[in-house]
Amino acid sequence: MTRPSESLARRLTLGDAVVVGLGAMIGAGVFAAPGPAAAAAGSWLLVGLALAALVAYANATSSAQLAALYPEAGGTYVYARERLGEYWGFLAGWSFVVGKTASLSAMALTFGAYVAPSLARPIAIGAVVAMATVNYLGVEKTARLSRAIVAIVLAALAVTAAAALLGGNASLDHLDATLPAGPFGVLQAGGLLFFAFAGYARLATLGEEVRDPTETIPRAIPLALGIVVVVYTVVLGTALLAAGPELLAASPAPLVAAVEAGGLAGLAPVVQVGAAVAAAGVLLSLLAGVSRTTLSMARRRELPGFLDAVHPTRRTPHRAEITAAVVVSAIVLVADLRGAIGFSSFAVLTYYALANASAVTLTHTERRWPRWLAALGVGLCVLLAVTLPQVAVVGGLVLLGVGSLVWLATRTSRQRP
Repeated sequence: MTRPSESLARRLTLGDAVVVGLGAMIGAGVFAAPGPAAAAAGSWLLVGLALAALVAYANATSSAQLAALYPEAGGTYVYARERLGEYWGFLAGWSFVVGKTASLSAMALTFGAYVAPSLARPIAIGAVVAMATVNYLGVEKTARLSRAIVAIVLAALAVTAAAALLGGNASLDHLDATLPAGPFGVLQAGGLLFFAFAGYARLATLGEEVRDPTETIPRAIPLALGIVVVVYTVVLGTALLAAGPELLAASPAPLVAAVEAGGLAGLAPVVQVGAAVAAAGVLLSLLAGVSRTTLSMARRRELPGFLDAVHPTRRTPHRAEITAAVVVSAIVLVADLRGAIGFSSFAVLTYYALANASAVTLTHTERRWPRWLAALGVGLCVLLAVTLPQVAVVGGLVLLGVGSLVWLATRTSRQRP
């Protein structure tokens, strides 16, 4: 049996934690999701954003109070295991690792497509290797690079909002009360836009590396989420005024379309650079989260014990980091972008539903937010999951079935002394 690894080093401050959270949330999603969301909700796009923010807030508060109680690597994998039982904990970890591995592939392909479409796959693999190397070198380097990425992406989004609003073509005439897909379209838009938020739990998976986690994590997660909600509201609101929902829906790069429609097309390359950097930021933070959850599962022998290793000097889960990078690179060679995103979506909502279910079990003295908020989070996660395309729902159910078989198959190794 492999000797259990030592603890990770606590090096992240409150500021570091907020920046890592921002880097995880302000990613490629905000550059891509407004298009299909506008097609579903029309001018009611911001209502869909409000729904997505509500789901994210419920999930964030559940993750924050659980992370304060269980400040170790693994996030909801640990929480569900402690509050709901071993099987549910494994299912949460399985959903996160498999779902986010698919998401990593999608983000790598997005990066490659923005940089050079004709060389998207080799460039995507190069980005995966580069970001994995940064994580391998130490979590403080991850936080440092996250600061630079967040600054660049926020600058690009600020240019987007300013160009859309001040270019001379922004007008309320671009808006109307039509619902292209009826009220269901707003719900569908909320589901699509939710994934532009789905990075706040990355802080929970880094719980073993945060200083004073019982105070830092509950403050960092809502703070990072609040900043992102404000940024997205400004960016999407100005994009609607400049381009209208029809143009956003028709464009594969909706924020670029908004800048061009606003009258300052010369600034469009700034948005493209921001999108590429954002995708790189998601790769950086997601690789860190997947490797930490993999480490936590390997510690309990629910994944191969070989992955239960922390580098003796860099204090990072180096084997899990390298393995994640290899698997993602292999998927990039054959993956379809839309399929990877849909498959990931179902898994992520499963993960957050289990986080909320774990928070429902907290006692009065353990909780920091009301029980009904966690219960609402469970219901909304399930609701958004069933609105996904049928192929994503079927693939997600197969994912959960395979995970259940893996859990049964590893029972013998878990029961060994």
